[in-house]
Amino acid sequence: MIDLDASATARLIASAADVALVLDNGGIVRDISIREPDEDMNQLRKSTGQHFADLVTRESRQKVLEMIEQADNETPGRWRQVNHPMKDGDTLPVQYSTMRIGNSGYTMALGRDLRPLSAMQQRLMDAQRSMERDYSELRRVETRYRMLFQMSSEAILIVDAQSRRVVEANPSVGRLFEHAPKDYVGKAFPHGFDEKSSNDIVELLEIVRGAGRANEIKVRRCPSGREFILSASLIRQDAKTFFLVKLSPMLATSNAELVPRSKLTLLRVIEGSPDGFVVTDPDGRVQAANEAFLDLCDLATEEQAKGHIIDRWLGRPGVELSVLKKTLGRDGSIRKFGTTLRTEYDSVLEVELSAVAALDSDTPCLGFTLRNVTRNASLAVEESTQLPKSIEKLVERVGQVPLKELVRETTDVIERKCIEAALELTQDNRASAAEMLGLSRQSLYVKMRRYGLGELEPDQ
Repeated sequence: MIDLDASATARLIASAADVALVLDNGGIVRDISIREPDEDMNQLRKSTGQHFADLVTRESRQKVLEMIEQADNETPGRWRQVNHPMKDGDTLPVQYSTMRIGNSGYTMALGRDLRPLSAMQQRLMDAQRSMERDYSELRRVETRYRMLFQMSSEAILIVDAQSRRVVEANPSVGRLFEHAPKDYVGKAFPHGFDEKSSNDIVELLEIVRGAGRANEIKVRRCPSGREFILSASLIRQDAKTFFLVKLSPMLATSNAELVPRSKLTLLRVIEGSPDGFVVTDPDGRVQAANEAFLDLCDLATEEQAKGHIIDRWLGRPGVELSVLKKTLGRDGSIRKFGTTLRTEYDSVLEVELSAVAALDSDTPCLGFTLRNVTRNASLAVEESTQLPKSIEKLVERVGQVPLKELVRETTDVIERKCIEAALELTQDNRASAAEMLGLSRQSLYVKMRRYGLGELEPDQ
């Protein structure tokens, strides 16, 4: 048998282990071999001559003493994890096992670097937390979907696209069709409509299957003869395809005949307009809103908007609406009024508003059209490379006058521009302009006098 000294034995074993320490009878490190040295491992190289227990953290000392005491000549002892303190305050985790080297009086400590395992465990924990967050978000989305599905005032059916059997039906189906929603689950669709309506529905579903959506159709229930407007769209979930079928009751014939066909077409165009449209009473309380307005405000249904003052979402509460109502009462309409819109989730959008007042009708109301210009505004800022002439002149004076004076003059220019814009938007209504700027009326008069804006009475 080849007789190897302790150092040679350490190097031989280190080729299989990540680190090997040769300890004498007193537990003092006499030699160290490292298979793949790096910055952390190299710190251990400087530990020769120190006790093994002094190379580990406080909580690992007892483990090291027990491993040295229990070292056996025959087989390596059980593996135990210890931590070496590093200079940067971190720790180096290593799993050690000890065994005696023949009758030499030396003990070999074989170590496995646990950093790759720790990194893998950390990635596993991160992945698990990410999955938990995704699962929680999925549960929240499903809860919102269920709530909307249950609360919708329109009858909604989820129909399997292959078998055309009803998978789900919301409570409104029961209210409109006078049967419990569960009575429709599992039945073939269409069910309970007259022959012409059933044929039209089948044809509509085939169009939706190919194109994803189709125009609304009018259908009639049997035997009640009640008429509905039916629309359908295609949705995919878990590799399956479903039809989302919506039925809305039609107005009574007497009421429908009062509205000309051209006006009904106009109403449908407004409802489908990409710009938000909302009708309020003269006080600004929402009476009706189209889908685009609901999307802008992150609202699920029109019922969530009805009855609320529009400045809950529009501009600064109590400021823009007050100006708008005064202007509409005086001029009857407003064009391209720039303001902001706050969504239900506190996002802020730049919008362009046009409005009209219909105060002489049987039902006085105000109509607002809102267009999202956030993206256009950001592009305009990015593409604009020219400053106002007055600011260009200030820039030319850099180096000629102190910075403090330049900043003061720049502030004056911006303040003047803001006051001019407020006066222009309010048609020179100074009380409204002061309210819009967040100033008292007297402060506005002082600034107007300072910049020579408008004509002021002596007492102003």
